[in-house]
Amino acid sequence: MFSRLRHLTTLENLPRECIERLLDRAITMRDACAHGTRKLDLLNGRTILNLFFEPSTRTRTSFELAARRLGADVINFDIGFSSTAKGEELFDTLHTLEAMHLDAIIVRHKVSGTPDELVRHAMSGVSVINAGDGNRAHPTQGLLDALTIRQHRPDFSALTVVICGDVKHSRVARSDVHAFTRLGAKEIRLCGPAPLMPDQQEFPDCKFYNNFDQAIEGADVAIMLRLQKERMSSIELPDEAAYFREYGLDSRRLAMAARGCLVMHPGPINRGIEIAPEVADGPQSRILEQVGNGVFVRMAVLGEMLAR
Repeated sequence: MFSRLRHLTTLENLPRECIERLLDRAITMRDACAHGTRKLDLLNGRTILNLFFEPSTRTRTSFELAARRLGADVINFDIGFSSTAKGEELFDTLHTLEAMHLDAIIVRHKVSGTPDELVRHAMSGVSVINAGDGNRAHPTQGLLDALTIRQHRPDFSALTVVICGDVKHSRVARSDVHAFTRLGAKEIRLCGPAPLMPDQQEFPDCKFYNNFDQAIEGADVAIMLRLQKERMSSIELPDEAAYFREYGLDSRRLAMAARGCLVMHPGPINRGIEIAPEVADGPQSRILEQVGNGVFVRMAVLGEMLAR
């Protein structure tokens, strides 16, 4: 008998069986809703709040679609018109929202650790789901990336994965590493310019590269990351054309990877900076599959937490 997940703020230390259960459940959800054409009533009567302190299109829309396809009521909290813009403390806002008898709060915040703080301060039975906090974690993105890979390469123990770009500031990279490590990936390579690479002590089981040609050689999966300039401070980088020459994924570099290497990107894509258009739109790209899988993974997470 498994213990039901109450909150999801990170994939770090999440047991492998829990991750696999969520991935299996995502496939079950996909089939049950006929790839989104049939609405389910699994969460009928539940109320879910999207609480986004940072701009988002894909993640917020994906969570909203997931909740509605499960029959839940969804509230999108507009921060710009809320009391938080007038100086109300975050936890006062939390308790005010709890008083409205919510079942789950999906939160995105620029400050790392905010979802865990909400968990600690919550006074009701509300579930907290992290939709991205600072550069720390984006657990549902890690799950949907794992699901996308598993659909094409189910044996993680045979996989070499390269994650290239602004790894230092990437919450996606962290959640991907946590997910892939738990699932037994053979090798995870992190690649980027030295100023955009994290401390090796943070990822002791990963291999570090500053040369993308070396990093992508023989890789089965290539995950490209965008430059997150909004999280950088006093970091000098080459211009975009020079960055693309050194760290962009083009057809020449993709040919150095293993045959059939999966190309992935969490979005938004900066074409011609981290990835060439012919690769982003090419036959090995799984970027749109990631988008679709995001809805099913979030349905799985919501169903795991809130189904009666």
